[in-house]
Amino acid sequence: MSKNVLMKLDKVTKTYIMGEVTVEALKETSLDIIEGEMLVILGPSGSGKSTLLNIMGGMDLPSSGEVYFGKENLSKASEARLTHYRRSAVGFVFQFYNLMPDLTARENVDLAANLVDNPLSTADVLKEVGMESRIDHFPAQLSGGEQQRVSIARAVVKNPRLLLCDEPTGSLDSQTGRIILTMLLHVNKEYGSTVVIVTHNAAIGDMAQRVLRMSSGRIVEIIENENPLPPERIEW
Repeated sequence: MSKNVLMKLDKVTKTYIMGEVTVEALKETSLDIIEGEMLVILGPSGSGKSTLLNIMGGMDLPSSGEVYFGKENLSKASEARLTHYRRSAVGFVFQFYNLMPDLTARENVDLAANLVDNPLSTADVLKEVGMESRIDHFPAQLSGGEQQRVSIARAVVKNPRLLLCDEPTGSLDSQTGRIILTMLLHVNKEYGSTVVIVTHNAAIGDMAQRVLRMSSGRIVEIIENENPLPPERIEW
């Protein structure tokens, strides 16, 4: 695995003001994300893992601390620059797919392809995720697992350097979930995208090169996994 640092978080804190209550979602969190790695972030609800993912994806800014993507300081970037970063460098996969209901699988992926200058082929990416026979179907005509495959294709067609996945198997049964994890591992190996998976499902950590455990807004443990399991061997 390459040891080049793709993203660096330095003492990142995120504070939310909710009425008269101040919530520290992240507390002085520092982390290097290595280019080309598969990283799983584990933690219960409220541990800060989704806040961390949102900051990595440029969807939120830290209250203090700094975030670097390569040499660029995202925590000091303009909204226009963050929009460009989200469009060009990052792919997102969510728990609930977020597909456009009035567009076919092909059209949903094309929509993302049109955001970047050098996208991959929509047809090729949909074939890679096993959806070539369902390419002209609408989301309502697809199962949950099929919709998630289209969601992965939509993220991957941009050929992003960073693929961020927020509970990508959370609404799927374990068998379908393993298929989706296999797809994400394929993207990591085939396209070289750095893949970060946020989940509360500890078993998924077995497939990662590194596992990061969070609690109460802090990283409490980082585990190096010398022998990651293939997704089909993961049990939950």
